Amino acid sequence: MFVALAALGTLAASGATAAGTSTVLSSWTVYHGTPSGSGLASAVASVNTASRAWTSPVLAGQIYGEPLVSGGHVYVATEADRVYELARSTGKVLWSRRIATPVPASALPCGDIAPTVGITGTPVIDPSRREIFVVADEWIRTHPEHVLVGLNTATGAIRMARAVDPPGQSGALLLQRTGLNLDAGQVLFGFGGNNGDCGNYRGRVVAVSESGSKPRYFTVDAAAGEREGAIWMGGAAPEVDAKGHIWVGVGNGSVTSSHHAFDHSDAVLELSSSLHLLQYFAPGSWAQDNASDLDLSVAPALLSDGKVVAAGKSRSAYLLNGAHLGGINHQQATLAGLCGSIITGGAAVVGTTVYLPCLSGPVALRVTPSPPALHVRWRAGAGGGPPIVAGNRVWTIGQDGVLYGLDPNTGAVRQHAAIGPVANHFPTPGAGAGLLLAPASNRVVAFSTVPTRATTLRGAALGPAFGVPGSGAPWAAFAGAAAAVFALAGVGRSAGRHRRAHR
Repeated sequence: MFVALAALGTLAASGATAAGTSTVLSSWTVYHGTPSGSGLASAVASVNTASRAWTSPVLAGQIYGEPLVSGGHVYVATEADRVYELARSTGKVLWSRRIATPVPASALPCGDIAPTVGITGTPVIDPSRREIFVVADEWIRTHPEHVLVGLNTATGAIRMARAVDPPGQSGALLLQRTGLNLDAGQVLFGFGGNNGDCGNYRGRVVAVSESGSKPRYFTVDAAAGEREGAIWMGGAAPEVDAKGHIWVGVGNGSVTSSHHAFDHSDAVLELSSSLHLLQYFAPGSWAQDNASDLDLSVAPALLSDGKVVAAGKSRSAYLLNGAHLGGINHQQATLAGLCGSIITGGAAVVGTTVYLPCLSGPVALRVTPSPPALHVRWRAGAGGGPPIVAGNRVWTIGQDGVLYGLDPNTGAVRQHAAIGPVANHFPTPGAGAGLLLAPASNRVVAFSTVPTRATTLRGAALGPAFGVPGSGAPWAAFAGAAAAVFALAGVGRSAGRHRRAHR
């Protein structure tokens, strides 16, 4: 096994020496670890679940997002509109910043987050700026308002704050559920509705410069009389490929007749960094899916050969040609009846295998190119939260409050550890700085990891269609990390083998 630089750009420039062998401590600065959302922690050789490394103190507010790692420290945000930095070695709170007053759940017309709604989406960190960005739902005098906030990662000091609700849209009807991402100096995220889809909201992809300039929006269901089309993806972030293009899955819209013009709902969208629509895919059943709340609620899985796998509440998966999505009903293959529950959240991708987040337990799909096809490798009956891959295990958190490590080849449970009750249906672990981090309801539980001994650059690792570093902040971080890895390990040297479903 080799380390592909923490799968494109998330290895930190920090290292440790043991018995004369250089190792690399990785970062995890965005949802599922990379701008493209691969969910692969390739710097991890194994995870010790026999005992906890530490458990954080009880934090104010529930945790809906994924823990992040940067500069050897752990970061997490909560529904109390608080952001925390935790010590890597102990979980001790190093700083805590209360951004504003969170929104009382009773002030919203619908929803299932209680008692307050604050920071729901996973933050994103720009290591080059030493800044963590969050979107906070704030109670401002008599109404909710969503605000993008940038904080200094070392101190928690607020550097930037920008109101981001779309003009003319009531903030009470919007939920900022997706994780955040970075692209070309911008912070990206999505808006959807509260659980229940009450009121006249429209789904949006939002881009705001890291300095806090005026937001730009791409709007779903934008025609007169249309609504919904949430960008929520079970908490996954909009994904950014090597070209700086943005990929999202879209929820069900209000159009339920195929005779009506397509409304960009129940779809996979590829957008430019300036939020212009480049291409899209929707199933031939998009209108019926809208009527039955069967949207494409999984973040698109971007494979190294340019293929894309989409899935959602219909329990079907679609294999797409990422270079030519083709519009409506132009999938290369379809596989139905994948699992016993809806599929939603962020997937994990390793080579030609995609691990999909089915709520009844992850499903592993193998993609074959000729002829293009999808094959079920296994279906798991444990876990259900969006999976990541670390230490030759597929890690997923169940509603039973247990972290499961599944065999990547069979789906059998090989490791497990209780972490306690979870706050939502889509908890997902993070990995970095020698830890696997699992979010419980209001604590972070950490388990020690063993790093891989070799860090090797290979053309296949650095040249996939969706993963080659390009322009933008995530890739600038990649370049710095790569230089640090070379300094630590030496170039060319190998040290071994080694309806919305409770948003």
